[in-house]
Amino acid sequence: MEIPFNKPYASEKELAYIAQAISAGHLSGDGEFARRCQRWLEDSLGSAKALLTHSCTAALEMAAILCELGTGDEVVMPAFTHPSTANSVVLRGSTPVFVDVRLDTLNLDETLVEDAITPRTKAIIAVHYAGVGCEMDLIMDIARRHKLLVVEDAAQGIMTRYNGRYLGTLGDIGALSFHETKNVLSGEGGAILINNPHYTERAAVIREKGTNRAAFFRGEIQRYEWVDIGSSYLPAEIVGAFLWAQLEQIFELTRRRREIWRRYHQGLEELELAGFLRRPVIPPSCDHNGHLYYLMMPDAKARSRLLAALRAREIFAPFHYVPLHSSPAGVRFGRTHGRLPNTEMAGECLLRLPIWIGIEAQLDYVIDEISSVVRP
Repeated sequence: MEIPFNKPYASEKELAYIAQAISAGHLSGDGEFARRCQRWLEDSLGSAKALLTHSCTAALEMAAILCELGTGDEVVMPAFTHPSTANSVVLRGSTPVFVDVRLDTLNLDETLVEDAITPRTKAIIAVHYAGVGCEMDLIMDIARRHKLLVVEDAAQGIMTRYNGRYLGTLGDIGALSFHETKNVLSGEGGAILINNPHYTERAAVIREKGTNRAAFFRGEIQRYEWVDIGSSYLPAEIVGAFLWAQLEQIFELTRRRREIWRRYHQGLEELELAGFLRRPVIPPSCDHNGHLYYLMMPDAKARSRLLAALRAREIFAPFHYVPLHSSPAGVRFGRTHGRLPNTEMAGECLLRLPIWIGIEAQLDYVIDEISSVVRP
């Protein structure tokens, strides 16, 4: 009985909406389905402006341009994140400054941010690991006092709140992912959330290859032309059609993923109490969306043993990021501020359990197999 780490969910609606998009004769960006998705993100999450992109990576790259990053600038971020977070900075000629993560949530350690700020610092990127919010109140306070911008990498965080507000809407700019491994998916896809209205107009220009094409289609100008740097960050309309079908089901999909997460959490409680592993932590200021369920093993040897044993049972439970500060490109392009023991521990000891809509009937088997491996 093979249990994959991820299995993309789709209902019958996705194909029906794609067929509608094809029949409507508009397959490039910003068709009717894309506009519905963007309005939904604005109205439901509370962002001033939402724009679909072809990936969360694209949204982060747009955010870096909007922050006007350039050669010599620095951006404070965690090293326990996807390379896209740092690449968005490096592509502008700027330097990622890596700081450690918290031991409980594996999010950026807000108590280390201020000491990492220099006269060259221009922004902070807060990565909400596993769909659990960073300590945004303190991060935003630090940013205000130092006149810095805050970008939220909320790739994993849709429908998750911090102190009652949705992730991606608390900083100046937010980035979401709709990759096939995410709670709500379109195969590849993302969105940039513009929460500071100062950046709304330029974001539309950057997204449209540096042209004022959006203003032209609104009838505000007689022709559109090249006015700024940019690229083609729009997704195709069939991507928007697929995503709209997912957004229509988002509350039910989130409920089911939270239930899977809860069953893992309850089923593995005794193993944590016995000291065999550590389960995820959700701070009182946060909720979660059931995006990831991970285990922290006591050491790298214990993780390797569990990974191998689960793979032999055809349960695919991968580890996660190789910390960026120790990766070849991280050493070349970034800078580390202080020691990063929690980051290094996560890189060596963390593994993720399968979590996808439809795995419910197999959860007890996965939990039982984990227990049989880690108990002496």
